[in-house]
Amino acid sequence: MRVLFLSTYLAQEPLGVMHLSTALLAAGHETKMIFVPDPSFPRKLKDYDPDVVCYSFTTGVHTAVAGLNLIVKKLKPDVVSLAGGAHVTVVPEFIREPGFDAICRGEGEQAIVDFVNALAAGDDLTNIPNIWFKDEHGVIHENEPRPLVQDLDSLGFCDRSLVYDAGPVYRNSGRKVIKTDRGCPMNCSFCFHHAWKHKIYGVTNNEYVRRRSVSHVIEEVQLIREHHPMNFVHFLDDIFNIRNAWLEEFAERWPREVGLPFDAILMANVVTDRHIELLRKAGCVYARIAFEAANDHMRNAVMRKNTTRAQLVRAAEAITRHGIRLGSLNMLGGPGASIEDDLETVELNIECKVDHPLVSLLQPYPMTDINDMTREMGVATDTWDDYPTLFNRTTSIALPHRHHYENLHKWFPIVVRHPSLLPLARRAIRWKRMRRPYTWMYMLYSEWLVTEQNTLYHAAQNTRGWKTIPIVDFTRRVVSKGLLRLVTVVAGKGASRWAARIQLNDERAISHMEE
Repeated sequence: MRVLFLSTYLAQEPLGVMHLSTALLAAGHETKMIFVPDPSFPRKLKDYDPDVVCYSFTTGVHTAVAGLNLIVKKLKPDVVSLAGGAHVTVVPEFIREPGFDAICRGEGEQAIVDFVNALAAGDDLTNIPNIWFKDEHGVIHENEPRPLVQDLDSLGFCDRSLVYDAGPVYRNSGRKVIKTDRGCPMNCSFCFHHAWKHKIYGVTNNEYVRRRSVSHVIEEVQLIREHHPMNFVHFLDDIFNIRNAWLEEFAERWPREVGLPFDAILMANVVTDRHIELLRKAGCVYARIAFEAANDHMRNAVMRKNTTRAQLVRAAEAITRHGIRLGSLNMLGGPGASIEDDLETVELNIECKVDHPLVSLLQPYPMTDINDMTREMGVATDTWDDYPTLFNRTTSIALPHRHHYENLHKWFPIVVRHPSLLPLARRAIRWKRMRRPYTWMYMLYSEWLVTEQNTLYHAAQNTRGWKTIPIVDFTRRVVSKGLLRLVTVVAGKGASRWAARIQLNDERAISHMEE
């Protein structure tokens, strides 16, 4: 059968759908991907003529996906629509959206193959583990998830051609994304992991936290390098330094068998000098640790990070002492936090001399414990449709003077790198009408931080040339992203109007979109 994956362009390669494609190809099916908005989408859909259309998405994107699926159903009424990913796993009632035939909850490699195989054979679709199926009478058949795959090596390598053929921007980039693990042992209240671990699968850390072998990871990298540009690896693992024996083997083999620079996320409360020595030896040039919040109550009682301030400072000092670029992960606007609490997080980043501060606005996503906290406190978002598409633009928590937190988010990386601006930022975050200029300021400065990062990568690879000059790199990337944004907006306006007409049949809504 022909299976089509539809997605918007993401910040990095969508590894999840790549793995699904690998499983489907191994089962004898065909796969293709189309990134939207795309003005040629109707023609491409007709030319490929899929039997199944699949979507994988997070909360906040789900409303756009629902509209897109209505367009697909209008163009090809007989296609079967299957939704998966983080949102439908924790909000399975999404299957009631018009036009959707099934959802997949949890990890989907085995489930999607069983579903497509059954569809091809004309077999029963109502009792497949992980799959919720809506039959022709509108009755929803709910199925529990199957056990988690324990041997990640057995899943093979993700099908990168699926994405690289559809999006040359991913194929041509020298920065490739690799994930060596699944699961996380932490119990952070804002993260999907504790919800999946305890509320979806009901398993312990021993079953939930799994890792590929070092040999399997290295083999994948070597395979990618044979066919695509690759000069840097971004490890997407939640915690890269989780197992000492794995890290020891990795540090011994990576520089000898691969020799590429890389970055990774570390867990501060288990960081040791030995970890940083191993990472530096292996070729790590950029390491991030999760500060989240400087306030002890917010960080540990609310967010459940189980990390002391001393551990954060010590881990940051070890990273910088070994000559590795220090990145931090931070969240503003937590339930019960004051603006002074969040300014304290800025000051912690300044104290630790963070090179690359990354910051988001906390979102109480479905089925997370922090969502329950916001409901108990009366500051929860009323419906899932009110969640922002981007977690780093606006907050969905009903905080007093919420624009203070949103504006601080835009000032955050600038003030961390230029502490003398902190007094100005304290006043400037009160100006509600400056939201849009602050957003542009934040976006441009974030691009400059990436330029610094790229300069580091070029130095690690001894790469020279006019394109590596920082101001040239910065200008090229800003211009190219601006053009991509323009194309997306132009192409997307027509798609948005069409989706609204199909879903609402209301010209008033369509006219409103033009304003």
